[in-house]
Amino acid sequence: MKKLAFGILMGLLVAFTSCLDDDDGYSLGNYWIGFGIYNGDDAGAVSLVMDNGSVLIPVAASSPGWSSHFSDGDRVLVNYTILDDDDTSSAVERYLVKVNDISDVLMKGIMDITEEIEDSIGNDPIIVQDAWISDSLLNFRLKYWGYNKTHFLNLVKEPGELTADDQPFQLELRHNANDDQESIPYTAYVSFSLNSLRVDGLDSVRFEVIATDYDGVAYQDSGVFNYSNLELPTP
Repeated sequence: MKKLAFGILMGLLVAFTSCLDDDDGYSLGNYWIGFGIYNGDDAGAVSLVMDNGSVLIPVAASSPGWSSHFSDGDRVLVNYTILDDDDTSSAVERYLVKVNDISDVLMKGIMDITEEIEDSIGNDPIIVQDAWISDSLLNFRLKYWGYNKTHFLNLVKEPGELTADDQPFQLELRHNANDDQESIPYTAYVSFSLNSLRVDGLDSVRFEVIATDYDGVAYQDSGVFNYSNLELPTP
């Protein structure tokens, strides 16, 4: 089994055309695509904290008013062009950017599966195309078939307090297709917070994830959630 701790969606986190111009400027023809977190305040200041640690400061956009569709803390997938370096902070890499395109990414926690929610969680097939960890998030690129109904995706575990002896923690990716027709292939990105897996006295935990695809083939993967240098978010 591949290890999620080392998995990364390289094609989305590096520039498709990443060469710099000879005059030390950034080319408007270059663009990058990556995942991050939207930060916004009441004063209208916006930044995007990317998974690689850099911070993007949007100063232009292909669609004016785009930021009104997002809230502080939203998970996003952004296509951007670097216009210049932002030297206001030496602690992290900061860039002034043009936002070419941006979309929200489903982000949620791990659910305890109980008899009361078993039916709504669903047990429809799902194809895992890629999986990787960034910070405290377990990210998936998924494929499923549908038509015109809303599908639901969840990562679940058995109820109860987790202890060190329970490792590796067992997680299952569940899909509810809502009785949709299997007519069109869709790709979905989803991120699940791993913070509920933290155990007092440990700085990392091991887990396994399972799922089942349309041919009845079981997907199984394993990973390590290392939170030794990660602060627990404020509720």
